[in-house]
Amino acid sequence: MDIILDGVKQAIGLLIHLDPALLEIVALSLVVSGAALLISMLVGIPLGVWLGLRRFLGRRLVVTTVYTGMGLPPVVVGLAVYLFLSRQGPLGELGWLFTPKAIVLAQTILALPLVVGITMTAIAAIPRELVLQLRSLGATQGQINRTLLYEARAGVLAAIVAGFGAIISEVGAVMMVGGNIEHKTRVLTTAIVLETRKGDFALAIALGLILLALTFTANWLMLSLQRRLDSR
Repeated sequence: MDIILDGVKQAIGLLIHLDPALLEIVALSLVVSGAALLISMLVGIPLGVWLGLRRFLGRRLVVTTVYTGMGLPPVVVGLAVYLFLSRQGPLGELGWLFTPKAIVLAQTILALPLVVGITMTAIAAIPRELVLQLRSLGATQGQINRTLLYEARAGVLAAIVAGFGAIISEVGAVMMVGGNIEHKTRVLTTAIVLETRKGDFALAIALGLILLALTFTANWLMLSLQRRLDSR
């Protein structure tokens, strides 16, 4: 119990004094996870809408692949990204291994299937009659898509929250492709692992509490946005 209390006190102290090392870790965590989430949204939401609306040969295979991707083991993703970005890999010339770009790539691969899959399910749940009605009124495909996204806003926001939760708390893939290098690729999750291994449980708990606070804040903002949209 004393360790937990020390962790809480240390977390508060680090935040009050704006510890530079902590701020650097938090900032990098938000940057890489934010970039991965943004890419996943820009690619995943339109793809999820398209899959939710279209019926084509091989769709079942594509949907099965998406659902399989939603449960990808992070260490497998980390291994695949590591091999692709290593010097002997096909993307080795990029020089991304053990850089924030490698972390963004790994986190995007983890978040993208979640965003696609949940968005697809939310769009597919909308009655087909709405699409037919919109088309009969002369709506363009873009207008139809925007209307469907608004109707499925709860599901789309859930997709974003799920994607963010999967990557902000991920450690295995991030450790493998980022290397947990101080001042370069160390994020909250890898810092927690490092401090735990060093036996500095108080600092590890402090970092864990900060990670939980960030996750809670992100989810609270998403729920607030959903309520605002529902009230319109």
